[in-house]
Amino acid sequence: MSSTMKIYCKNIEEYVDIKGGESLLQLAEALSERLGGMSPICASVNNKTEPLQYQVFAPKQVEFLDRRSASGERVYIRSLCMMLYCAVRQELPDVRLRIEHSIAGGYYCRLLTLSGNTYGVSDPAEMAEITGRLLGAMRSLQQRDVAFERKERLTSDIINKFRQGGQPDKVELLESVNELYTTYYRLDGVIDSYYGALAPSTGCLDTFNLIPYKKGFLLMGIDKHNPDMPAQEVTQEKMYEAYVDYLHFNEVIGISNVGQLNKAVELSRTSELINVAEALHDKKIAAIADEITRRYHNGGARIVLIAGPSSSGKTTTTKRLGIYLMTNLLKPKMISLDNYFVNRDCTPRDETGDYDYESLYSLDLDSFNRDLTALLRGDEVMMPTYNFELGKRIYKGDTLRLEENSIILIEGIHGLNPELTAAIDERMKYRVYVSALTTLSIDDHNWIPTTDNRLLRRIIRDHKYRGTSAVETLRRWPSVRRGEEKWIFPYQENADSTFNSSLLFELGVMKDYGETLLREVPNALPEYAEAYRLRRFLGYFKAIGERDVPPTSLLREFLGGSSFHY
Repeated sequence: MSSTMKIYCKNIEEYVDIKGGESLLQLAEALSERLGGMSPICASVNNKTEPLQYQVFAPKQVEFLDRRSASGERVYIRSLCMMLYCAVRQELPDVRLRIEHSIAGGYYCRLLTLSGNTYGVSDPAEMAEITGRLLGAMRSLQQRDVAFERKERLTSDIINKFRQGGQPDKVELLESVNELYTTYYRLDGVIDSYYGALAPSTGCLDTFNLIPYKKGFLLMGIDKHNPDMPAQEVTQEKMYEAYVDYLHFNEVIGISNVGQLNKAVELSRTSELINVAEALHDKKIAAIADEITRRYHNGGARIVLIAGPSSSGKTTTTKRLGIYLMTNLLKPKMISLDNYFVNRDCTPRDETGDYDYESLYSLDLDSFNRDLTALLRGDEVMMPTYNFELGKRIYKGDTLRLEENSIILIEGIHGLNPELTAAIDERMKYRVYVSALTTLSIDDHNWIPTTDNRLLRRIIRDHKYRGTSAVETLRRWPSVRRGEEKWIFPYQENADSTFNSSLLFELGVMKDYGETLLREVPNALPEYAEAYRLRRFLGYFKAIGERDVPPTSLLREFLGGSSFHY
């Protein structure tokens, strides 16, 4: 007598009978007519993202996800990366592929020799020809609908396979994490590893492109606004230069991936790493201060606008910049954009009906521009204070007048938006963009998203300073990201200087803090999927103690123990 069990499918809000042992892909195919034309690429199983290759042997809650979901998009991009790597192995067997970071609307890829040097392609026409060959090989794999085979073996065996395959980055990583078993994937005879699920087969990956870019090429995923088309390249020259600068720094000190960082921890080199990384921050901020001072003395740069996304470290950067400007004999005056919020009953609403404090129009732009104009004219100005309890702007008698050699510093997410200071002569403004442009990678094919770095900073800071749980921060994060996409990222290239606020050692320092808070997320909540993913990510890092992190460090804005007042 055959027995059955039930799973609960959230997509159709019903229990479904299964025998046990079916894969999620088989279940999706059986329910295809009831899924409303959805093409799943992965699924949430008990609020944890799993590949469709996953077999179900017990009652579960299952929600199938397509490539438009956040988890589905990550699965799609990871799968494209393995398909690209397979194409490189087929077309250029003696070449390493390095997927370095997200830039210009895609993912920047470089080709290296097996020894790790830049692959010798200097002619743009030759790179275009190579890119075309790789794109053709990827399209062939897609048309053949080759399965991504998910396997698990002893880590020692996988280390040997990666060593034989010329993947020293993966060897370094696996040797440093000390796991008994390792999950890996095989595609058309090529093996690779990723810290998340892949698609069931290449047939699911019908939208992508490769575009020659700088010294390599861009892997383009799906256009978020038109899922049937590949993403289009966007101009991000200044961001690219900031990345290249830090990547070169990583190469000089010999730490470009997590395996190398973990080795440095084992060798007790963390104090040296912290000192060098902090010195680089000092050098970069000092250089920005010197450029502002030069422009000031040439009749410009009376207002410095510091902008960046959430948890990029804008506040500490502004305070440190102010100190360096003082050493250049300028007198910084801080103005908070928060004090120019419109009264709460005039605040715009977002698509959910909540107050949208991230909108540019949550600020009283007329009053703000009027006050700045008066200050530059030499007038004394009555400065407002925003009372968040009352939801109103009030005046307490605080005034400001610029003295000789005074310079205004304004921190806020809208600093790069021309509309914020539309009444001010462009020559009077200097714009600084701050973001944690993480240049450390997990290995050659797994980069560390800037977004994950900032999210971990925010989880720790919100808990420490605002009494906010990790669940609440994770729940709020998608809304924060939508605000960044709308109000910050389109204006990145308006910056006069870009400051990379990431620190090479910070994820090791945040590891214990982050894991502790993420473990508190109950698995009954949807936010558990993201908490679990971030815990797996932090699991690659060896912990670094915070003892040697100086009180002036930008990281102290999130950990506590800063010598600055926030």
